[in-house]
Amino acid sequence: MTSGAAPGGALLVVGDVVTDVVARHRQPLAPGTDTAAAIRLVPGGAGANVACWAARWGAPEVRMLGRVGAESASWHEEALRSAGVRTQLVVDPEAPTGTVVCLVDATAERTFLTDSGAALRLSPDDWSPDLLDGVGHLHLSGYLFFAEPSRALAGLALSQARARGVPVSVDPASAGFLGEWGVDRFLAATSGVEVLLPNRDEAALLTGLPDAEDAAAKLSRVFPLVVASQGAEGVLVSRSGAVCERVPAVPATARDTTGAGDAFTGAFLAARLAGATDVQAAAEGCRAGASAVERVGGRPA
Repeated sequence: MTSGAAPGGALLVVGDVVTDVVARHRQPLAPGTDTAAAIRLVPGGAGANVACWAARWGAPEVRMLGRVGAESASWHEEALRSAGVRTQLVVDPEAPTGTVVCLVDATAERTFLTDSGAALRLSPDDWSPDLLDGVGHLHLSGYLFFAEPSRALAGLALSQARARGVPVSVDPASAGFLGEWGVDRFLAATSGVEVLLPNRDEAALLTGLPDAEDAAAKLSRVFPLVVASQGAEGVLVSRSGAVCERVPAVPATARDTTGAGDAFTGAFLAARLAGATDVQAAAEGCRAGASAVERVGGRPA
């Protein structure tokens, strides 16, 4: 059983804050006409969701750097603060807040239509070295790497965190965007990251290996710790080119799988900062993921 991070310090999350339009439909989509759905407008974004779940799972201090549009800045600020997250939201003078339409079918599987808006307009101008003061762990949303301004910010934050000895984690975020941008580019941009948190599809894409265990093992030759989510099949924890633990999923009745991976990541990082081993932290992540799929939207209650 491997050790977790050194306890203590704040968690700083840098990433996307978006507005989610969640449309849950029981019947298949009917092209050219109406499909009945239950539709809700909720705060979301992979980075913001991670921050909220980390706070919910007991991280003593969680900070969030993101970029939003003026039209919903106060709403997102209040939602994050109510969740226990200390915010630094940059208000974009031109672009609106990013919006994601989440189509959730009868099996609770989700498909995203994404307009990144202001979210990926974060830039090095929005960064300050002071943001790392008192930080014990930096988490970067993978979405940051899919646009030039936010990619530059992510690179700057990563290099400054490494210079201070602050460990960094990344969630690859989107197999679709990852495939468009390129695996080699992503691996080069994330060089120096200590913890990679892919799902099954992302791990397969990053390695070219369809077998989940082979993919997780191969990635752990590049990243010191790989924690690969497998949905209902649990999590693979890998180090030094081998899968060292298989952590079972927690049974749940899924209503909406939006944000399940973010919940896992937030709880995993909170537990690791509290001194849990990697396996203990992964078990906490599975508990959070099970809680997430039983509610609508990507945030904790």
